[in-house]
Amino acid sequence: MRKDFLPFSIPTIEEEEIQEVVESLQSGWITTGPKVKKFEDEFKVYVDSPFAVPLSSATAGLHLALLAMGIGPGDEVITTPMTFAATVNVMIHVGATPVFADIEPGTLNIDVQAVRAKITERTKAIVPVHFAGLPCDLDAIFALAKEFNLQVLEDAAHAIGTEYKGKRIGSFDSVSVFSFHPIKNITTGEGGMVCTRDEKLAEEISLLKFHGMSREAWKRYSAKGTPNYDIVLPGFKYNMMDIQAALGIHQLRKLDRFIEQRTKIAEFYTAAFADVDEIITPSAAPYAYRHAWHLYTPLVKIEKLTIDRDAFMAELKKENIGTGLHFKAVHHHPYYRENLPIAPGELPLADYASDRILSLPLFPKMVMEDAADVVDSVKNVLARSRK
Repeated sequence: MRKDFLPFSIPTIEEEEIQEVVESLQSGWITTGPKVKKFEDEFKVYVDSPFAVPLSSATAGLHLALLAMGIGPGDEVITTPMTFAATVNVMIHVGATPVFADIEPGTLNIDVQAVRAKITERTKAIVPVHFAGLPCDLDAIFALAKEFNLQVLEDAAHAIGTEYKGKRIGSFDSVSVFSFHPIKNITTGEGGMVCTRDEKLAEEISLLKFHGMSREAWKRYSAKGTPNYDIVLPGFKYNMMDIQAALGIHQLRKLDRFIEQRTKIAEFYTAAFADVDEIITPSAAPYAYRHAWHLYTPLVKIEKLTIDRDAFMAELKKENIGTGLHFKAVHHHPYYRENLPIAPGELPLADYASDRILSLPLFPKMVMEDAADVVDSVKNVLARSRK
């Protein structure tokens, strides 16, 4: 058994980030200011998007994107049940009705044919989630959206650095929302970014993010600014701060290095579990892509074991291996069971994955010896839990 506890995830914060934050604190400018603008500009270049709006979280980004897209009461939005509840919660916030389409069995991404079967006259948008950093089949999704005149909002919370057929997520003719939560591939503590090629939509999100103020708030207090402003719509308080962006500026520059290490660990896991019958490893997609490997999420065949998934995770903890749960399917949570009931058997693949999925440790500070400890511990738990 491993001697010290290996967490599921630790953010990689290095000296450059620390010094940039210290500089912000010493400058007296800690809320939205020039560092947020710098991070925004560098992010646009990285993902190849003409417009980007930095925000306090990806949840805020999803919320404002739906509002700016005109999604509201009476509208239906099709998405995957295998996601964090925030993807769906924001649909409720704007008064829309979430509609769940089942997933693909190997990639755990949304099944495009299942989406087609859920489209009605009330459907206004599709929200695919690039699960764990593997891109969805965007060509098929965009073709379906065009056929039925639907909008596409990409939940790219897992997908900073992900590429689909040679293009980075965030560069397509859709709206993409990224997350910088501490367990994501880069972090600003908390934070998010909306990317779009639609200037009007970007402007509306920018207004909504800070009280509907017609001027960039931070410029009002600069030497060249004016303290006067106008409120042109009732907005929210979703702005990113400079002390967050100070982290993001350097995190973004290190992202490709982070993904390279994540990929090495993920590939090691997949090879190590290839002959383990009780483990289903993540599948490849049948198109060209770059996986960002935000998560490594095998399924445990609990039908072959004497314990369930939660007990399996508890046994790994006894081995000093941390795990995560990404995700319990949204329709399994009490609120959605009661308010959006799903008929038994309607989402069989999501149900199967939800009961068996777990996330193994995966972060750039890990070394291969750590990954070997994880594999050994998984095999130890399996050895004492087989039927």
